[in-house]
Amino acid sequence: MIKDGYKSVLNIHDTEKAIKAAKDIFEKELSGELRLSRITSPLFVPSGSGINDDLNGVEKPVSFHVLALGGKEMEIVQSLAKWKRMALADYHYPAGRGIYTDMNALRPDDKVDEIHSVYVDQWDWEKVIGKEDRNLGYLKKAVRGIYGAIKRTAFLLEEMYPAIHDTLPEEITFVHSEELLKMYPGLSSEEREKRAAKEFGAVFIIGIGGKLSNGEVHSLRAPDYDDWSSENDDGYKGLNGDIIVWDDVRQDSLELSSMGIRVDRDALIRQLEEKRMDERKNLYWHKRLLDGEFPNTIGGGIGQSRLCMFLLKKCHIGEVQASVWSQEERTEAEKKGVFLF
Repeated sequence: MIKDGYKSVLNIHDTEKAIKAAKDIFEKELSGELRLSRITSPLFVPSGSGINDDLNGVEKPVSFHVLALGGKEMEIVQSLAKWKRMALADYHYPAGRGIYTDMNALRPDDKVDEIHSVYVDQWDWEKVIGKEDRNLGYLKKAVRGIYGAIKRTAFLLEEMYPAIHDTLPEEITFVHSEELLKMYPGLSSEEREKRAAKEFGAVFIIGIGGKLSNGEVHSLRAPDYDDWSSENDDGYKGLNGDIIVWDDVRQDSLELSSMGIRVDRDALIRQLEEKRMDERKNLYWHKRLLDGEFPNTIGGGIGQSRLCMFLLKKCHIGEVQASVWSQEERTEAEKKGVFLF
């Protein structure tokens, strides 16, 4: 997993300082760009409430029982996609304003490799929008704002550490997953992402979760947070997507963010039916949305370790976060002079 000849441009001590700097800078840039206020978020939520995010719809969260609550079962969050929208409603945020939080999660069902870890840290954000903003143009505006925050962070880090060079293009390219299928027929979705990232440098792939013309989905998405089934302005379906960049260190694509305009009542019903998960309509969170208690929102998650890994020119996510790695990974890293936390 670690390419021969790789050598970190920063030593361990400078790496720790640069991680702190990257996170501090990006948080401020993101908050200012999207008008987000920082709030405190939960590490766990009640099981069976529908609040936890089940990501691709198959991952099982870590659960435990709380003795002080009579043995009530709780779940470690996998992300805060649903909780954030509920918080915006309960805290009465107005349109045009939003929240972000420093989210820490466990995803034990994730594969573990140079870009995946059991431990997940990301900036989870959510913003209230008007009904009229549920369109592709608004989604693209938010993507450009996030990308601009990444670019400004890269510039300031290069000022602090001249050995780090920003390789991102000035603008991010937008392409629908259906267009990507036509551009690179015969390739898998992962291979198509890699080709697009290498060609454009930074790309936002629109429409993640809905069926493509070949009957497949570009990538799985749960049915109850992003809207991947509504018609959008370019004639395709989907008001969500992923920010993917070309990682010149690994010579591969790297997803930095998954985001989108969230489901309204119609989209939730439609997507639950398509995924044959109608029973979720009876869960606490889903009932509140169907009853009209939640505002229209846009939101997503931006990987903290992924972004630091990319900006600091690291080849393995274990160089910027402490997690668990197999003995084989640690042995390989040690042989190649790579320190894994």
